[in-house]
Amino acid sequence: MTRRLISSGSDFEKIAGYSRAVVQGDWVFVAGTTGYDPVTKAMPESVEEQVRNCFATIDKALREAGSSLADAVRTQYFVTSREDAEKAFPVIGEFLGDIRPAAGIYVVSGLYRPEMKIEIELTALKRA
Repeated sequence: MTRRLISSGSDFEKIAGYSRAVVQGDWVFVAGTTGYDPVTKAMPESVEEQVRNCFATIDKALREAGSSLADAVRTQYFVTSREDAEKAFPVIGEFLGDIRPAAGIYVVSGLYRPEMKIEIELTALKRA
């Protein structure tokens, strides 16, 4: 079974020893993704915009892997406050409302940098 690493081009991937996504057979495992703008690398203040940026980065990795958001089977959300979770849910629904993967949401005391309000992990199973 072939293993393929997908990179976003971030130097941090090499430093921290991870890939944006790993393709193993028909499975695609997307690493925890935060809300930096994929073009400008700026972090928006609102959790809603952070969610949109997360999904832009995730979608790009999935497409490079020959997959799409429609193939999502599992997601995990890490948020730094319950209030941000409530704000994030409708935006998440814009992307996954019809797909409805199994999901977990966790309120954590913090993420790697204080400006990060949400981190999203996603697993997809490519359709035959």
